[in-house]
Amino acid sequence: MAKYTDKIIYMEGIIVEVHDGAVGIDLKGRLGYMKIPMRMLITDYEIKVGQEVGFNMSFIEQLGPEVNEKYVSNIRHTHGDNT
Repeated sequence: MAKYTDKIIYMEGIIVEVHDGAVGIDLKGRLGYMKIPMRMLITDYEIKVGQEVGFNMSFIEQLGPEVNEKYVSNIRHTHGDNT
């Protein structure tokens, strides 16, 4: 469980990749890049590279020092042992 209260921040980005199941977004303000599943994008329009998106986001908080070994094992199995 998170220790800090939520602080919602409105952010914007530009769609830079469109795939069958995912959309890549460059965040404005040189804040990085994120890739989301297509099912998370709310739209009434055909999705195209160059379109702007807006969303609410909060800070990401690490929940503790423990490593989820089962998850790490699945990552290694799926992506090879590069971790």
